[in-house]
Amino acid sequence: MTTPVDPRQRPIAVFDSGVGGLTVLHELLVSLPNEDYLYLGDDARFPYGERSPAELERFSLEIAEEMLSRRAKLLVVACNSATAVALPALRTRMMETTLGLDVLGVVKPEALQAVATTRNGRIGLLATTATVASSAYADAVAAADPHVTLVSVACPDLAPIIQSGDVGGTGISEQVVEVVRGYTRELRDADVDTVILGCTHYPLVRPMLQRFLGRAVTIVTSGAALARQVEHALSLRGLASERRDPGDYAFLCTGDPEAFRAIGTRFLQMPLTDVEHVELRRQAVA
Repeated sequence: MTTPVDPRQRPIAVFDSGVGGLTVLHELLVSLPNEDYLYLGDDARFPYGERSPAELERFSLEIAEEMLSRRAKLLVVACNSATAVALPALRTRMMETTLGLDVLGVVKPEALQAVATTRNGRIGLLATTATVASSAYADAVAAADPHVTLVSVACPDLAPIIQSGDVGGTGISEQVVEVVRGYTRELRDADVDTVILGCTHYPLVRPMLQRFLGRAVTIVTSGAALARQVEHALSLRGLASERRDPGDYAFLCTGDPEAFRAIGTRFLQMPLTDVEHVELRRQAVA
């Protein structure tokens, strides 16, 4: 992907701890098909869900520097754990750049959508340990409506099982079924009518989640709501692409490119182009 002079022609950067953020990229490709995209999966350090806040902030800033070096015009944090912990540091760093990049995360769009959706004022959250511990969703829900109750369930095993390839292939093991059943039990007992999928890996098991939660429960994911925020941010900054033909998309990963490509196809639900391996430089960012 060549570096354009016109900022409107630069790519939108999207990153995640692995392939889960490709579910967000899919929504962006559908909603904003004329934009170029650059996706980075930090699969060498996956999963993020059990990392410390300091690690998550450092990893996110390292990725942001890589995206800056590739002339991105906007940064989308498709990882819920990174959004929950590192968003303030990322926004500070991006505002120091010449273009002054906007940084959008997955937490607030989901929280607002869930609050607008719930009928009985009881919302469930399925997320990683780091995301639940951060209270980012609890704070976002409370800010939108202090009278809504959020029931949070940490799911430390779910994203690794999904990333490992045990979901979305030729079959689903009984282990996955039991893990999902266990995580949804507390939400059923709490009588929630809306559930936030607080990890971008989780949409791959959405049909199973719906079965255990029940037909009356509305499941909220981040992709569509975040795509609307991206469109709004580009419009406000005058950075929306003016091309009429479909844009390009490219992929970077910190682990094995072939493994990323094989697994990522299931998440993106579209063919993946070549995947470039990158080594992120550890650096202190002011």
